[in-house]
Parts: sequence; structure tokens; C-alpha cells
Amino acid sequence: MIVNEHSTIRCMTEKDIESVVEIHLSSFPSFFLTFLGPGFLKIFYKGICSASDGIAFISLDSKGTPAGFVVGTSNPRGFYTKLLKSSWYKFALASVIPIIKKPSIFFRVARGLKHPGDNPIGTDIAGLFSIGILPEVQRQGVGQKLIKAFLDGAKEKGCNKVFLTTDRDENANVNAFYQKVGFDIQRQYITPEGRRMNEYIITI
Repeated sequence: MIVNEHSTIRCMTEKDIESVVEIHLSSFPSFFLTFLGPGFLKIFYKGICSASDGIAFISLDSKGTPAGFVVGTSNPRGFYTKLLKSSWYKFALASVIPIIKKPSIFFRVARGLKHPGDNPIGTDIAGLFSIGILPEVQRQGVGQKLIKAFLDGAKEKGCNKVFLTTDRDENANVNAFYQKVGFDIQRQYITPEGRRMNEYIITI
């Protein structure tokens, strides 16, 4: 646990999932996972939090209220395989209403579930999947503390590198943040939907 006068960083538990989903919805209002809804997000974040190879931390403000989170895994390729095997029917049910509302997303959902197959292979590299911070506490150092906690957590699990991906376009502040905390661009690619992405990596 990391504590200072402004915030506390501790390991995430399943009791935090509701708060984490709320933070996600506030942090990423126009993102695809947000459109899939709270039900989908709860399954995803609970899967990470309960996995033996999961790495998950939450930030609490001075009042003890959740204000940010970071999640990932020390097994970025195999994690999704295990999660889908155990919870595929839950993801399918959670996707029904969003797909009914917008049928064109069906193939994107399918591709999204297959995407982790492109993640790096190996037990020495961790994947940082999501970091969210409430808008009102951004630019207060919360993000850097969460990243440090995640890197320390990855190192404890035997990893010596961490990778992540983020949008390249209209995302200057996020890209600048990752570079500021030590991540370097490993490669750039374009998704089937036309999103231009940066893949970052850091040695720990």
C-alpha cells in the first residue's frame, strides 16, 4: 500500500468493481468498451481482479473515495484465453443489448475478443490493459502513482517489461503521459476499424 497526504494506492478487490466501472465510464465516455455497458465492464474487471496473474490497483482520495485504477496481467496472451473459457457466456449475454442497439458492432466485438492473440508472448512481459482517473483529480500525480504501483506489481510477478497500447490520434496528452513516465513506442499499427495505434513498452 502506498499512502501520502493526498491519496492511497492499494490492491484492488472485487468489492471495488462497482467503483472501477463508474470511474471507467467517467474517464472514457466515448470508448467502445463504454458503449458495451456496465455489465460487460464488470465481467472484464472482475476477471482481472480475481485472476492469479492479474495486476490491479486502485487509488483512493483523502476521503477514502475511489478516484482511479490501473489493471493488467503478467500473462497478456494467456489471460484472455482463460477469461473467455470461463466467462464467454457472460460476455455474450452482456453484449446482446449493445448489439441489438447497434448491429454493426457485432464483428468489432468478435475481433475485440480475438485481438489479445496479438499480445506479446512470454512470462517476462506484463500487459497494462486499462488506467482510468476521474476527471476532477487528473493532473494531480495520481496517474504516475498508479503506473509505479503497476510496474512494481509486474516486477513482483517476475516480469521485466510492461507493454500497453493507446490511440495515436487526438490523444496527445495520454501519449505524452506514457512517454513522461518512461514508456517508449515499440510499434505503430492500424486496427480494422481504422484506428491508428501506438504500442508502448518499458523495461523495469
